[in-house]
Amino acid sequence: MPAKVYTDKDADLAHLNGKVCGVIGFGSQGHAHALNLKDSGVQVVVGLYKGSKSIPVAEEHGFQVVEVGEAARKADIIFFATPDLKSASIFEDEVAPHLQAGKALLFSHGFAVHFNTIVPPKEVDVIMVAPKGPGHIVRRQYLEGKGVPSLIAVYQNPSKQAKKLALAWAKGIGATRAGVLETTFKEETETDLFGEQTVLCGGLTSLVQKGFETLVEAGYQPEMAYFECLHELKLIVDLIYESGIAGMRFSVSQTAKWGDVSVGPNIIDSSVKRKMQKALKDIQSGKFAKGWIAEYAAGLPNYKKLLKDGEKHLIEKTGERLRGLMPWIQKKNIKGAQAAY
Repeated sequence: MPAKVYTDKDADLAHLNGKVCGVIGFGSQGHAHALNLKDSGVQVVVGLYKGSKSIPVAEEHGFQVVEVGEAARKADIIFFATPDLKSASIFEDEVAPHLQAGKALLFSHGFAVHFNTIVPPKEVDVIMVAPKGPGHIVRRQYLEGKGVPSLIAVYQNPSKQAKKLALAWAKGIGATRAGVLETTFKEETETDLFGEQTVLCGGLTSLVQKGFETLVEAGYQPEMAYFECLHELKLIVDLIYESGIAGMRFSVSQTAKWGDVSVGPNIIDSSVKRKMQKALKDIQSGKFAKGWIAEYAAGLPNYKKLLKDGEKHLIEKTGERLRGLMPWIQKKNIKGAQAAY
């Protein structure tokens, strides 16, 4: 059965009247939610740690900026716009002491709540509003009078108003202009992790690297391998993004289509699907989360090594050189960039 889509007519900003919305963090999602809510007439306070580089940025946008504990004390709805594993200590040290009946916690991803790194007290509402796009798109679409589709979920509802609060927040950031779908913390978390690991990030980058390596090891120039296995990927992804897989196939050559449908399934075959199913079971059982939490607690040694190893891959040096020949590609130095808090 298709999911119900909630729009502007299903949400009422009046549920945020008289409430202070505390946004903890001012990175990608934090700044977009804060600015869109402010422009929607909602009272917003931004919570940041002392010395945060985001303080002057938030102040320039006209926000009252206070330390996190003070934001939690002032706010009726507290939004965590902070990295998954940092959120736990922020919650324990700065937010939990100020929670009481009538307040609500809001997240844009369910990881911390679903895997119990944050355990909210039973007397507070716990909700999610998760735009399906990066913060700068959430902001841009709002300014253009549009919105980014979003998910909402309710984890705890002692006030019996939690869903109305989630829909009101979604309307405040412009999401109901596009459409809002209801999910659960469990479903959002597990499907999000699965997509990242097996298709969008892990699966895609590994596929690109293995294809590049296969051509180079067979004696082809790395530049040719880069063009065919990475550069042209954007063309195909854009076509799929705009028109679906069938739409992409309509737009490419007959030879490409035949290679797609006759060879592709032999590469990404049933053995790959079985590995995907194993990855999903590790997510569902909490095995992945447990390992990631342990890695973070140890200071991220394997995480840092694997990222560093990836930066040394021949495809990176080849790509850097070739992108220098393409003035239409906007050059960005985003290495080391992290969500601001």
